[in-house]
Amino acid sequence: MIRTLIFTAYLALLILIGGPLLVLYGLIFGANDTYYRVGVDAVLFIVRAVGIRTRVEGLENIPPGTCLFAANHASNIDPPVLVGAIPRRIGILAKKSLFAIPIMGTAFRMAHFIPVDRGSAESALASLDLAAKYMKEGTSYLIYPEGTRSPDGRLLPFKRGAFLLAIRAGVPVVPVACIGARRILPKKSLRIRPGEILVRFCPPVDAAAYTPERRGELARRVHDEIAAALPADQRPVDAAPEAAE
Repeated sequence: MIRTLIFTAYLALLILIGGPLLVLYGLIFGANDTYYRVGVDAVLFIVRAVGIRTRVEGLENIPPGTCLFAANHASNIDPPVLVGAIPRRIGILAKKSLFAIPIMGTAFRMAHFIPVDRGSAESALASLDLAAKYMKEGTSYLIYPEGTRSPDGRLLPFKRGAFLLAIRAGVPVVPVACIGARRILPKKSLRIRPGEILVRFCPPVDAAAYTPERRGELARRVHDEIAAALPADQRPVDAAPEAAE
């Protein structure tokens, strides 16, 4: 639990002290790459300090230009690890409650992070429209198509709606397999364990070849790519799960 206490205390201080400075910097100079990099590096510092190592494979699979990165989600520790592993500035579609945290919510919005209200289909579609607008302006995004953390680490069926973002923006989807995060911080656990997380980037999928009506096919294609890149204990029990809406 000592690692968890250190991690939590650091993040609290980062939000209370570093957060206002970042927001002030963003108001003066804009939420540019320096603003983004400082925030990411500050979070990665504590990730490494509590004994979490990151190994990255498949960087050559990331195409130039704007992309939609789609990853599996097994732990609260995988978002900072994935953001640190992706070699470009990205935005994230995250649950709405995170944006209610003072300072952090403001910094998230300035960085083009977008809140998603999972309980409102209309609000979720509005979030996708805003993300598509930002993507057309050059911001890549990270999504978790499962919609929630996996309770046992195995890949869950994907929500199809998130893939409308790639289709509307006309950008490639990069499937990302995150391996080992659940062993470090399982769902419903507060104990952070030291260890290694492997981030594996798979070959991109051309979303421009799909129409909105075929978003389920795109979801299944990306799901299959991630499943194939995961170890046996993280693959879905059902070899060919149906994509959920």
